[in-house]
Amino acid sequence: MLELRPSCENCNKPLPPHATDAMICSFECTFCSDCVSLLGNTCPNCGGGFVPRPIRPVTNWKGDNYLGHDRPSSFAPWIGRRISICCYACRGYHQNNVE
Repeated sequence: MLELRPSCENCNKPLPPHATDAMICSFECTFCSDCVSLLGNTCPNCGGGFVPRPIRPVTNWKGDNYLGHDRPSSFAPWIGRRISICCYACRGYHQNNVE
């Protein structure tokens, strides 16, 4: 299940679960659409592209698969860091392999 990280890793803009401008890469690195444009649609952590982050339903439509049951992440390890430092999802790979 996606973490639904709470803010952009670059500008720290709040990205609540219903945000339509939240973008993620395949490692769930999370950026706002403005920063994705500035980055040329290339994740600075893993080099992958971005797609719009899905919106988790607020209403319990089927089998407790909604925000009330599965809360978004409140952990934001990238706050206060520059985007050249690895995001949590990459588990330090890029931090340890800086050129």
